[in-house]
Amino acid sequence: GSGSGRPRMETQSEFFFCSGAATEVLKVGSSQLSGEEVLLLLIPGNPGVVGFYESFLLTLHGMLGRPVWAVSHAGHCAPPDSMDLVEDGAAAARRDVFGLDGQIQHKLAFIRDRVPRGTRLVLVGHSIGCYMILEMMRRSPELEVLKAVLLFPTIERMAQSPQGKVMTPVLCQLRYLAYLPLFLLSLLPQLNSMYLGGQEMRMVQERDNVTIQKNLDRLIFYYGATDHWCPVSYFQDMRRDFPHGDIRLCERGVRHAFVLDAGQEVAQMVAAWIGGSLTA
Repeated sequence: GSGSGRPRMETQSEFFFCSGAATEVLKVGSSQLSGEEVLLLLIPGNPGVVGFYESFLLTLHGMLGRPVWAVSHAGHCAPPDSMDLVEDGAAAARRDVFGLDGQIQHKLAFIRDRVPRGTRLVLVGHSIGCYMILEMMRRSPELEVLKAVLLFPTIERMAQSPQGKVMTPVLCQLRYLAYLPLFLLSLLPQLNSMYLGGQEMRMVQERDNVTIQKNLDRLIFYYGATDHWCPVSYFQDMRRDFPHGDIRLCERGVRHAFVLDAGQEVAQMVAAWIGGSLTA
């Protein structure tokens, strides 16, 4: 920062194409990185709209003093009028950029294109963002990840969860979205969110124990006590399978969609958990 006293905190929003799809990044703290520092990068849930996370990001930055960025999911933001949701419809359709695998590739492309090499990352995931982070660590082990904090992690058996049982029939009806002309999809971020949701139900089945074990010392899991996407039994299974892992159960009654009313509270907890890892 510059000047004396505490700088007035605000978020900066930037829009650009990444993997050929409109992407928003919300930044707090330095928007330009030198490549030597630590960056906290949030991978959101679904819908992957970064504006929801504003108070969470501001609080994290206020407590840790590090740059904090959140990257939207491809096509989940509402870009400025001058910008389409996709650069090239045919290419986006071929790559299925709005699907689960496409969204993971999109995050890796974002880091490759927009984060200077040598930046050390603290990844913070919410819901399906946690699944994406484990996949990112599996596919790109060269990423310099100091810690990954997985909040309300939907990393297994989504369709079997209480919420999944309600949503799966609805979302799987939406498979026909795949056959809509892409220009229709690209008009509506909400459709992209539902399309991703349908893929989540089909694809998030078995937990990736190999990746978890390999990175266990870098992972923190935080489960909700009343989370209909991850019942407490999923937390208990994790504790049983990874007795040495840092796997926590919420005791504060925070709900799965924590950003709606507990963004600051959860940010304060996250800051307390990871503060020690950032002093290096």
